[in-house]
This record gives sequence, structure tokens and C-alpha cells, in this order.
Amino acid sequence: MSTTTKPLPPTHETDVQHVDLAITGMTCASCSARIERKLNKIEGVEASVNLATEKASVSYPAALSVADLVATVEKTGYGATPLAQDRASRAPAMTHDVVDQTSLRLRMVVASVLAAVVAILHMVPPVADAMGTAGMWAQFVLTLPVYLWAAWPFHRAAIINARHLSSTMDTLVSVGTTAAMGWSVVALLTGFSHDMYFEVVAVVTAFLLIGRYIEARAKAQGRSALQSLMELGAKDVAVLRHETGSGAWTEHRIPVDDLRSGDRFVVRPGEKVATDGRIVDGSSSIDASMVTGESMPVEVSAGDPVTGATVNGHGRLVVEATRVGAETTLARITQLVEQAQTGKAPVQRLADRISAVFVPIVLVIAVLTFLIWLLTSNPVTDGLAAAVAVLIIACPCALGLATPTALLTGTGRGAELGILIKGPQILESTRRVDTVVLDKTGTLTTGEPVLTDVLTVGNLPNEAALKAAASVEAGSEHPIAQAIVQGARDRGIELKPLTNFVNLPGQGARAGVGGTEVTVGKPDLFDQVPDQLLAELAAGRGTTVLVGWEGTARAAITVADTPRTSSAAAVARLRELGLTPYLLTGDNEHTARRVAREVGIDETHVDAGVLPQDKFDHIRALQEQGKVVAMVGDGVNDAAALAQADLGMAMGSGTDVAAESADIVLMRSDVDTVADAIGLSRKTLRVIQQNLVWAFGYNTLAIPLAALGLLTPMIAGGAMAMSSVLVVLNSLRLKAYKR
Repeated sequence: MSTTTKPLPPTHETDVQHVDLAITGMTCASCSARIERKLNKIEGVEASVNLATEKASVSYPAALSVADLVATVEKTGYGATPLAQDRASRAPAMTHDVVDQTSLRLRMVVASVLAAVVAILHMVPPVADAMGTAGMWAQFVLTLPVYLWAAWPFHRAAIINARHLSSTMDTLVSVGTTAAMGWSVVALLTGFSHDMYFEVVAVVTAFLLIGRYIEARAKAQGRSALQSLMELGAKDVAVLRHETGSGAWTEHRIPVDDLRSGDRFVVRPGEKVATDGRIVDGSSSIDASMVTGESMPVEVSAGDPVTGATVNGHGRLVVEATRVGAETTLARITQLVEQAQTGKAPVQRLADRISAVFVPIVLVIAVLTFLIWLLTSNPVTDGLAAAVAVLIIACPCALGLATPTALLTGTGRGAELGILIKGPQILESTRRVDTVVLDKTGTLTTGEPVLTDVLTVGNLPNEAALKAAASVEAGSEHPIAQAIVQGARDRGIELKPLTNFVNLPGQGARAGVGGTEVTVGKPDLFDQVPDQLLAELAAGRGTTVLVGWEGTARAAITVADTPRTSSAAAVARLRELGLTPYLLTGDNEHTARRVAREVGIDETHVDAGVLPQDKFDHIRALQEQGKVVAMVGDGVNDAAALAQADLGMAMGSGTDVAAESADIVLMRSDVDTVADAIGLSRKTLRVIQQNLVWAFGYNTLAIPLAALGLLTPMIAGGAMAMSSVLVVLNSLRLKAYKR
């Protein structure tokens, strides 16, 4: 009996070389697109650059070197470092993420504190009147480090973009804050105007850094999925070595990386299997749920294959390693997750797409405004004021707040409902999703075996049969045995003391109960099994054991993984949202169809007995049919499918890697939160779109007024501030979201 299926097929080498490059310096989708274009211009190179993972996946001919590729990226204005080619050591460099977040957090905190003081000095009349000119100089001194140091990432990105004749949101931020800062400094030094906008520079920078920090954290969490996968396996192993002198086998504890194919190693009760292999001695039960999704522990003995990272139950096993390192099932699942993440097209945020056209237009309008005022014999200061007003009114404060404030409010409300939305790029998928694929074990079901049926023959009462079976199973620690014992206790049955308990590995157990030797286990333990009980075994409603004495089976007791109480209502809600539910599981066909019937999923939409790579392929097949797929799961075996899906949703009760591979995490073990998550995500996306429309709309309408001199820089700054307030108020509406 196998704990898993055949391992995933190995990767075949070709003449084409492949390398993954860690890219630094990207801030938006246009950055990744620019690098991708530059690499693909090289003859024979095929490159895909992913902004979320900050990585380029590059195939290149042997005539080229990795150094050539790195040089191309660096000439484009970004950094590149080759990643290790050994799949077993491909853990993401989390240290770099931590350093970046620490630096960004420091800039955010400093800018926020200084911006608060500057705002008070400028906007609180009693303070401003009391300070007078000294207050203006104080604002300048406090704003200078915000502009020069805290806002430096924006300025640096704008400079890089300018070198390549392009623009992004960073360009808007840099130009807007530079215009406000330049006007204010000139006004302060010359005294030609009392309108100064130091608070604009400080507050805009602080808000945008807060948004950038939130984004950086979300991206770092997403990149930790592979790290979680790699940490799932065993760290060391007790390998057996044959002593040449004595001829005996002795144990040596070594790192699992030193294990080689053909080595024999020991797996004690409760330990993880170190790598894929075949049992050569011993018998036990293996909990493979973390890898295969199989809800019940599987009995194994000599000759059966086992999979790395599964957990040994009660027996001592000696296993011969058949696949190690990058060829193991766990390593290949890790590779599938990586491929799925790399294959996702970079999300181009709406703000960046529009700003690519918006920024050059604003700059041209500002220059034309200044020239027209000069050509019409107006004072230089009037022309400068009008041009600066154009730039200030175009300053993207509201644009920068549009996504972060809605995301913060939406995710805050989501946390109250048990929903974690990982970032703004996730929301676009929820609008288009039309198909939802649900894992069975731990998602639609509880993931724990419970007693479901007791069938007896003759005049034997169900209670008597259950009492006899539970009394025997009380001597066993097997999960199925414990489910039978718990089921009897839940029914108020008092167990009898047992004598002469005998564990029958892989078969069942036997003990004396009330003077009678009672046997619980497989049909092979009995001389006679009535046809009625054989039919119950064949029905496949779960894991069924027989109970009997004197060589005759007299009852069948079934233990199964049962649906959650909320699953049927959750499936109905998903249909109301226009989603078609599918059931995908590693469990057997009978169990899968039974669960589908109970929760209301069409049996034609059920796929059972699937392997981890099969789930990945099923998701891709649905996508090739034109469906936009959401995947809901909770195990390691779901990780690749969650990453491949257009929208991955992980149950928080599952594994860390499933949660990290997903786009949305459901913190409560309640499938009903799937509908909540999609509903809240769609509304959050609508709010973000409303914010962006307003942010761009007010600029579009106000810029002509500023160019005509109808808006002074002060009024432009006020309009910009009001736009930000409206964006925040609109975002706060998400707090009222209800199921």
C-alpha cells in the first residue's frame, strides 16, 4: 500500500541554458517590462520578469554567459544577481528583504514625525501666527531631510526613468514634491510670496512611504512560500552503515543533504521520513496528509514506497532512499510553486499605466503655461506661479493614497471577518473569477476522522458492537482506533476493561473483553464475513473495520472525514456569486463523490485521487478552457495549484506554505469565508477604482484652471489636500462592509 503516488517526472536538460536572476531596483510594472524588453532584444534570449517575486527567469543560448545577461540588466539601470541552480538550495534571500524593509520603515517613521510637526506649524493658525517668520524657517529645516533623504527612493527612481525617457508614479512624486519644495524655498529666500508648501512635501512623502512599506511587506511574505516548503522536510537522518569488520549495521546521524540514493535509514515513531524511498523492514501507519491530501493515515509495510516529509506513526521503519535532493516529491512540488509564481504576468497597476502618459503631458503643460504667460507680456513671477500651480495640482498625493487607504481599510475589515488579502494586485482577479476549485480534506471537511456508521448482522445491537470494538481499540493509538473510541464515548457508551491486548500491525487489534476474545480490523482476520458486511466494505463511504469473535465478523464500523457544517451553505453562496464550484482531492473516488453530494457540488465537477502535480495541471487545464479560476486549499499538496490559480485562497488552519502560496488567506476554518473574501475583495477593488478615477479626474479638470492663473499655488495645494481627504473618506466606507 502506497502513501503517495509515483514521484513527479524529472526535468530534462536541453541545449538551452536557464538562469534565474534576482532583480533589484524595480518599483513598478513598467520597470519589470523595461528589463524584460531589454533582455528579449538579445538574440536567442527568452525572458520573463516578475515584479512580485523580483526575479527574471531567463533562457539563453550557450554562446552567451550569465555575465552578459547581468550586464544588460545593469545597463538598464537595475541590479541583477544569479540565483543558485540547485533546486534544493533555492531558498529566497530573505535577508535582503529584511534590510530593505528596515530602511523603508526608518524613512517612513522619520517622514511621518517631521510631517506631523510641519503640518501643525502651517495649518494651526495660533501656532502659525505666534511663530511668524521663524515658523517658516522651522518648516524649511524640518522638511529638508524629508525631501532629500526620506523621499530619495522616489527621486532615484525618477532619475533612472528619465535616463530611459520614461515615467512612472515615482516621476509624479518626485516632480510634484520638487516643484512644491522649489517654490517654497524661493519664496522663503526672496520673500516674493507668502505662499509656501513645505507641508505638501512632507505630508505627501510620509503618506507615500507608508504605502510603499505596506507593499514591500506583502511582497516579502509572498516570496517566503518557497522557504516554507524547503523547511518542511527533515533536517537530519539516522542512516545505516554496514561495518566491514563485524558485519553489523550501525546508525549514524547525518544531515539529510548528505543522504544518497541507495542509503538505508531509520524512521522512528513520530519522525518525518527523510526522503522518497521504499520500506525494507518494519510496518507502521504513515500520515501523508501534509503532502498528498489523504485524510486517513495509510498502513505500510516492507515493499511499500514512502514519500519524504510524511510522518511515521507507531512503528519503526527501515527505508531505502530511492530519490534524494532535487528529485524528491517535495522538491518537485517546490519547483512547481516557483514555476507558477514566475509564470504569472506582472500586474500593471492602473496608476502606473495612466501616469506613463499623464506625467509627460503635465510637464509639457507646465512649460507651455510658463512660456505663454511670458509671451503675453505678463510678469515672470505670474508665469512661474501659474506653472508651479500646474505642477502642484498634479502632485499625486490622492493618487498615492488611492490604493493604500482602500487596501488598509478593506484588509482591516477583512481581518474582522477572518480574511487576509495580501495586496492590491490580488483584487483584480476577484472581479473576473468565474470558477472556484475546492480541496476536500481540511477545506470542505474537518480533516479529522470521526465515527459515522455502525452496521451489525443478526440480532446484535449496534451499541453492543460499538462497545466491544471501542473497548479493544482503547488499547491502540492508531487515529482510526481513537476515532472509534471517541465515537463510543460521544454516544455515552462505557467501555469495558480489556485483557491480553495484541496489536496486529497493518491489520487491526485483538483483546479479551468480558471473557470473549474480540477482533477488530481487516477481513483477513476473520474466517467468515457475511455478505452484508462485505457490501458495506465495498461501498467506500470511508475507512471501514470489522468487529467479531470466534472467527466470524459480526459488525462493520465506518470512520470518515466529514464535511464541515458550513460547507453546504458556503457552496450555495458561491453559486449566488456566479461561481461554478469544482471538487479536487487526493482522496478516493467514493469519498470525494459522497462529500460532493452532501455539500451540493455537481458530481461531474469532481476529480479524485489526484496527485500534487495533477492539481497544478487541473488548474491550468481549466484556465486553458477560458475559465478564470480561484483555488481553495490548505495542504502542501495544494501549494503549486494555489500559486498557479488566478486567485489562490488558503485555509488558515492549513500549512504555512499553503498560506504563503495563496493570494488570500482565510483565517477561520469556515468555507463560508470564501464568499466573504470574494465579496469584500470585489468591493475593495471598486473603491480603489473610484479613488483612482477621482484622483486623476480632479487633476484633469483643475490643471486647465491652474494654467489660466485661476488657481494660485496655495489654492492648488488646498485642492490637492481636499482630494486626499475625499479619497480617505471613500476608503473608510469599507469599514461598513457586511456579509
